[in-house]
Amino acid sequence: MKTYASDFISNLIYYRELRGYTQSVLAGLCDRTKGNIGVIESGKSAPSFEMILKIADALEIHPADLFLRNASATRDDVRKFFDEELSVKMKEMVEKKFPVAECEE
Repeated sequence: MKTYASDFISNLIYYRELRGYTQSVLAGLCDRTKGNIGVIESGKSAPSFEMILKIADALEIHPADLFLRNASATRDDVRKFFDEELSVKMKEMVEKKFPVAECEE
C-alpha cells in the first residue's frame, strides 16, 4: 500500500524534474544543502512543515501538490481542460470511429 511519504517523495521528484532542477538547485532555493534534499528524496529523513513550505515555494506549487499531484487544480481548471482539450479530442475520435456517410443525391 502506498503511503503519504512515498507519494510525497514521488511528487517531489516529479515536480523538481519538471522544473529541470537538480537536487543542488532545489537545495539552494530552499537554503539547504544537496544532502538535505537527497535524504528527503531517499526517504531517510522526513521534512519539517517549514521545509515542505520552502520546497513548494521553490517549485512554485501548492504544498498539497506534494502529497497529491495536482491537488490544487480548481474545478474551473478541470472544466477549462475538458472544454479546450478533451472534448475536442473526443469529438475527433467519435468522428473517426463513426464517420458520417455522405448522402447520395
